[in-house]
Amino acid sequence: MIKIDISMPKKYEIIIEKGAFNNIVKEIKEVYKGFRLAVITDENLYGLYGEQLRFSLLKESYDLKVIVIKPGESSKSFETLINIYSQLSGFLRRNDLIAAFGGGVVGDLAGFAASTYMRGVKLIQIPTTLLSQIDSSVGGKTAINLPEAKNLVGSFYHPERVIIDPLLLKSLPDKYIIDGLGEAIKYACIKDENLFNELMASKYNINENIEELIYACLNIKKEIVEKDEKDYGLRMLLNFGHTIGHAIEQYFNYAVSHGEAVCIGMYHITKNSQRVGFTKTNTVERLTALLENYNIKYNLPLSTAEIIKFIHSDKKNNSDFINLVLLKEIGNAYIQKVPLDNLYNFINVEQERL
Repeated sequence: MIKIDISMPKKYEIIIEKGAFNNIVKEIKEVYKGFRLAVITDENLYGLYGEQLRFSLLKESYDLKVIVIKPGESSKSFETLINIYSQLSGFLRRNDLIAAFGGGVVGDLAGFAASTYMRGVKLIQIPTTLLSQIDSSVGGKTAINLPEAKNLVGSFYHPERVIIDPLLLKSLPDKYIIDGLGEAIKYACIKDENLFNELMASKYNINENIEELIYACLNIKKEIVEKDEKDYGLRMLLNFGHTIGHAIEQYFNYAVSHGEAVCIGMYHITKNSQRVGFTKTNTVERLTALLENYNIKYNLPLSTAEIIKFIHSDKKNNSDFINLVLLKEIGNAYIQKVPLDNLYNFINVEQERL
């Protein structure tokens, strides 16, 4: 078992252990002494693990409600949120618990529900995808989407514990592992050149090294979010690739996954920042080689004008400028304040300009 202690105004533990899901009741009881809880999950996870989860919790005499949502980004909506509130109403009380059992969509949605229902109930995150295990389940960001932009309505709300079982990843199609690798590559690019080189190594085996990979990414996130919980400075580094990435998700109506969109974003922002001299020569070539090492798409036919239109709705947009995360070189990122009228030089995504 690997433990990571998160120390902010709210302190909590991350548990990384193969087989932790089989001991889920023990992990819950260590941080929650009540008897009533609601599990929020999606149809795919419920089909795979719902009966096991129900049996484990009901065996311990928990008063249990399981709320099952449709999988996919479209569930991060007010419509789904209101349905969750309705199911919680009359069941969950102020000192009770919500367990988020799923990937990033479930974690974001359940976290936001927990932060707002009765002005806040207890929360446990049980992430089930690589992306959620190495990134979104930790740090307290919760959100839902609006038609205008992704994650535009949200809160900072931390769980009592994050329980990570890498064995849950075995049930996922390969595309979801690749999706999570996009975020892992992000961490390597912004803070850890050694991790970048390890991922680049031809003999690197993700399955054999999964616990170490999760730990490496979360340790970087811990270092950053403890210094900047509310995303006013250093934490912005975690948005590397996301400004373009979120726009791409909307551009394709979420048919492009988050991890893939982030990879496309990292590629284009680095290509452009290297071209204008903000990034060390050969950086985008190294990034491209790593993406190709895992057959991750990083270049799609896109319209720069359309991408910029979506970016203007981004929550990181601040009046007449936007904060972009750029690389000085692999393992060394920084925040550059870019005037909106100069955005094209950094956001150009047209293929003919490669």
